[in-house]
Amino acid sequence: MGKSLQIEPNAQKPKYQQLIEDIIEKIQSGALQRGDQLPTINEITNSLGVARMTIIRAYEELRERGIVAAQHGKGYFVASTDVQTTMHIFVLFDAMNPYKEVLFHSLKEALGDNVSINLFFHYHDLKVFENVLINNIGNYNFYIVMPHFNEDVSDIVGQIPKEKLLILDIDIDKFDDEYAILYQDFERNIFEGLQEALPLLEKYKGITLFLSKNHFQYTPNGILTGFKKFCTTYNIQAKIVDNLEIDIIEKGYAYILFLENDIIRFINYVNKKGFKLGSDVGLLSYDDTPIKQILSEDGITTISNDFNKMGKLAGRMVHNRQKGKIASPSSLIIRGSL
Repeated sequence: MGKSLQIEPNAQKPKYQQLIEDIIEKIQSGALQRGDQLPTINEITNSLGVARMTIIRAYEELRERGIVAAQHGKGYFVASTDVQTTMHIFVLFDAMNPYKEVLFHSLKEALGDNVSINLFFHYHDLKVFENVLINNIGNYNFYIVMPHFNEDVSDIVGQIPKEKLLILDIDIDKFDDEYAILYQDFERNIFEGLQEALPLLEKYKGITLFLSKNHFQYTPNGILTGFKKFCTTYNIQAKIVDNLEIDIIEKGYAYILFLENDIIRFINYVNKKGFKLGSDVGLLSYDDTPIKQILSEDGITTISNDFNKMGKLAGRMVHNRQKGKIASPSSLIIRGSL
């Protein structure tokens, strides 16, 4: 079997679909190998009499599935021989950490075996975010994007067709219910989590929140707004400090930390000062992880989203092409640190 493509002009099946199936059949038979160049649009038009837009539609669908790739000025090539894949999905996270790992694996499982995923990271660098996103538009069936920035990125993300997009973990205010958005309501979640923890917090003189800026910790504006709102509502002394330092830790106060490394340092500082965690000083963290469950004698109290459930719901939203904004709830997990 040669590499020239074939169709049945009088068949009921659309010509673009025939071209797709013929290319897939040739890949399965070995007539087309990874890296092989496909016939040009002009070649197919001349040999089969097929309209250019029909050929482009077939090639673009194969490109979105990751089977075909386009090289500027050179045409189309076979990019993958995994023709069983029905969807080729672009996923852009801010970074990988223990709870994002839970989210990713849950999402991957929910999407199923016939889906290929390419995972990228932007590390809260807006230029990286924009470049990775723009350079991949048109190469995938679907896009899952985590736009963790405290600035408006709607113009960048809005270049992706809304029917092929899921915004994950954080809302974009300018997008309406025509978009698919599964997000954490950070302001509400931390306010309600602290409100539930109020009986434990009342024994402390105040609360200090550490931003961990030295470690490039991203803190959504909603968390800061919710924290300030809670402390104002219940007349609690509040501080927001850029980074954890041993001199800041005082007996009789509670502290909020995000990063596991900072929590370990905090516990070491507390031990050096001879304080007892959970009575002399309190500690609360955001986003639960397995390590936070076992750090210190009785674990670390957390306000946390269920990332396993979030991944499963995200997978269903992709498959069902579900639109609208859905807030993922959080819960307070009480342990001995508070």
